[in-house]
Amino acid sequence: MYNANMPKKDELPSTAQLLRSTVIALMIAAVILVVAVLPGEYGIDPTRIGRALGLTQMGEIKQQLAEEAAADEALAEPVVVEPVVTEPDVTASEPAAAPSPDTTPAPEEPAAPVPAAPIWKDEQSATLAPDAATEIKLVMEEGAAAEYEWTVDTGHLNYDLHADYPQGGGFHSYKKGRAVTEDAGSFTAEFDGAHGWFWRNRSGETVTVTLKVRGDYKEVH
Repeated sequence: MYNANMPKKDELPSTAQLLRSTVIALMIAAVILVVAVLPGEYGIDPTRIGRALGLTQMGEIKQQLAEEAAADEALAEPVVVEPVVTEPDVTASEPAAAPSPDTTPAPEEPAAPVPAAPIWKDEQSATLAPDAATEIKLVMEEGAAAEYEWTVDTGHLNYDLHADYPQGGGFHSYKKGRAVTEDAGSFTAEFDGAHGWFWRNRSGETVTVTLKVRGDYKEVH
């Protein structure tokens, strides 16, 4: 049987060579982490290279799906309501005699004025097949405010009112919900950029969502 010859001492790599190889490997791993893993898995893109390669969008979708799955699990947990038992009131006295009716007619109160319907600046509609998704965004500056109202014609939608960070790396969520048929309110932009709604149809039927907005925004995407 042939045994391999042991390498000579001068053939072995030196400590400096081993350290240099380790540093190079760590640098390559760090580059892969920042450029590919963080954008593709978590939607975090500090270099913006991941968005150019399409990895950041994939990571944002993964995070959105993970949030939807977590919300589904929370909704599936049963809620136990303890029955409320009321004790009879044993100290109740005999009912008092009813007072004689007052035959004087009460003065008529003036009718409350009916508020005028809000005037909206823009209105957008989108039709979603089952499991489909869409977004409508407002281009806003930091501190600008917008009011909104949206409804569906049938079924329901999962939604997330959020803003995309201008340098990449995910998004800021203002409000979200599941199996919602309508929503209304207002929000103030946290920073310059695109702010708006992401809807996903999990109702099993085709849904048309109609959005009405007004406020300090430049345009609607």
